[in-house]
Amino acid sequence: MAEMSFAGLEYEQVVHKYNQTVVGICVMRLKNWADAEDCFQNTFISLYKNSPTFSDEAHLKAWLIRVAINECNSYIRKNKKFLSFDDRKDTSVDFPYDTSDMSWALVKLEPKYRDVLYLYYCEKYKIDEIAEILSHNPNTVKTLLRRGREKLKSIYGGDGI
Repeated sequence: MAEMSFAGLEYEQVVHKYNQTVVGICVMRLKNWADAEDCFQNTFISLYKNSPTFSDEAHLKAWLIRVAINECNSYIRKNKKFLSFDDRKDTSVDFPYDTSDMSWALVKLEPKYRDVLYLYYCEKYKIDEIAEILSHNPNTVKTLLRRGREKLKSIYGGDGI
């Protein structure tokens, strides 16, 4: 069987290179390691099954982010009637309070702010790229960034953001 290639990378290389990006999206979205692992796996299974073609690695990474977000949204929709994510404190991700790491504050934000801030600061995407990934207008992304920063500042407790 011939090896699958995605933007010049073999499947295992893609998983190795982008695993932190996808798991970061899933954990920030679901706030739960076990659920994030499921969506992480589903994202890479989707890549393997669908075998889409990509023009370059940036397109591949954007596709993985979009699929991960969709997987998380789908998971939340399917389980909304069974689980309340706010009531699951015993299985949620426990981010230590650390002034050098704002992950604990990011997970307290609404997903629309969390996604934009994560993509902007952690994944280093530009506003236009985030708009394309999330299917938003660039001005909407700017507004979400501004409002997200304000909310993050109130949670984080300072002007150092």
